[in-house]
Amino acid sequence: MQEEKISSRLKALADPVRLQIIEMLSGGKMCACKILEKFSMTQPTLSYHMKILAECGLVIVEKDWKWSYYTLNPVALNEISVFFTNLSQEETK
Repeated sequence: MQEEKISSRLKALADPVRLQIIEMLSGGKMCACKILEKFSMTQPTLSYHMKILAECGLVIVEKDWKWSYYTLNPVALNEISVFFTNLSQEETK
């Protein structure tokens, strides 16, 4: 199960747009409208990317009336980090 979770997160991060979104969110909570300002894409396209990031657990979505706010999920990011740390430690054994 853990491998499936990590795999879906890495797959989500493999897209350059989603990776840029993750970098943007490293600065803190952002409204979808602010994220959209940084890209030349439509709102439905942004929604598609955000849905993928939310479904794999990399971002947390907070709805406030008609606005969506996104933050990074530190637990998910830590799990990816631990996965790679464990791999590197196994190599040195």
